[in-house]
Amino acid sequence: MWSSRGGQPPIYALKADFFRVLGHPARVRVLQLLREGERSVGSLQDALELDSSGTSQHLTALRKQGLVESRKEGTSVYYRVKDPRTLELLELAKNIMLATLEENRALLDDLAVEDFGPGRGRS
Repeated sequence: MWSSRGGQPPIYALKADFFRVLGHPARVRVLQLLREGERSVGSLQDALELDSSGTSQHLTALRKQGLVESRKEGTSVYYRVKDPRTLELLELAKNIMLATLEENRALLDDLAVEDFGPGRGRS
């Protein structure tokens, strides 16, 4: 009945594609670099330490998903985040990760004080 991957409704495929695009570290870094405003492709390429082909592929994936938009000025192309909620989403994800790391940190602290070594003072 549904015409998408794995017999799921198409909306799940759209959502999965959205997060798949965000699933590459270079693309998350691009969005982070654009949080202060637009930047040229050359500036992004330098910051990412990628060649022009790699940078272009990442920007194209972000643009197709509607996460960034571009404008051309002379021979330069500039990119910016299309919807500020994208940055809010990344901030929310960061907060979720921080909470998880804090929970893990508490578990590590508890584990560090456990002692299952040989008893002291026993004969």
